Amino acid sequence: MGEQPIFTTRAHVFQIDPTTKKNWVPASKQAVTVSYFYDSTRNSYRIISVDGSKVIINSTITPNMTFTKTSQKFGQWADSRANTVFGLGFGSEQQLAKFAEKFQEVKDAAKLARDKSQEKMETSSNHSQESGRVTPSDPSTPQASSINGTDDEKISHVGPEAALLMSENDRLKTAVEQSNTNAKKWETELQTLQESNARLEDALTESSANVESWKKQLSVCKEESDALRDKISELEAQCKEVSLEQERNAQLTAKVQELEAELQDKEQELQNLRKQAEIIPQLMAECESITDKLRTAETKNVELDGRIGGLQADADENRQKQGDMQGELKKFMDILDGKIDELHEFRQGLSKLGVGN
Repeated sequence: MGEQPIFTTRAHVFQIDPTTKKNWVPASKQAVTVSYFYDSTRNSYRIISVDGSKVIINSTITPNMTFTKTSQKFGQWADSRANTVFGLGFGSEQQLAKFAEKFQEVKDAAKLARDKSQEKMETSSNHSQESGRVTPSDPSTPQASSINGTDDEKISHVGPEAALLMSENDRLKTAVEQSNTNAKKWETELQTLQESNARLEDALTESSANVESWKKQLSVCKEESDALRDKISELEAQCKEVSLEQERNAQLTAKVQELEAELQDKEQELQNLRKQAEIIPQLMAECESITDKLRTAETKNVELDGRIGGLQADADENRQKQGDMQGELKKFMDILDGKIDELHEFRQGLSKLGVGN
């Protein structure tokens, strides 16, 4: 079946700086796919991540590894075979938690597989030791090779102890053959691991070269960035000077426009004064005519004042006469009222006389 993915997520991949062993160096420009793979033939687990055509993570999980959460969205583990420390930055705490849980599961599975492999190796070793002890048989016991015929004939011609030894020898031969098969398998796996390590070393060398190239490019970019910053600062200073000069020009333009407007007003005023100066003689003639009229009017006014004084004396005399007439009229009204009262009394007396008659 080969290797099959059992869990996949996305994260930003980092590696520890091999020089300082403190700073993180980004292995991917953006979030990439990070997967757990299970190899059923080798019973092993690996974490693999590829950025384009470049392998940036190829880490075989061993029981001694530990995944550590260093922040809410970042975790790391050390790989002694790759001689580095991998770091993953996730987009959320949930992704980090799921990756850590899967790491623990894979770690436990790797430990269980190692324990089973050790048990098989111990069993195979014990069988080999037993085979080594049994092979040199006792001289009194007949050799299986000295007996001709089939197995049944052999068993019929030898004793029960020899038959038991033969069956045990056959079982040991089978175990040795199985051990040889397992050894060949382990040799194949070892060769595969060596090839994988060689590829990993090549990839690590390429990564180191890329890191050095990136460092050089980064230093060049930093220098260019510093130069651009200086240029931008210079341009900003020039822009400030230009803007200040534009403000001064705008102020001067506004001042010139104000002065031009004032000049136009003064010219209009001067024209008005010139027009007025042209009509000054006419105005002076009119003023003299008006002065003569004013003198004549003042003379008439004096005459009118005299007349008004006489009229006021006549009015005072009339008021005096009117007052005297009002006094006499009041006296007359009082006499009239008395006469009317007498007539009224007389009428009442006549009415009484008429009623008596």
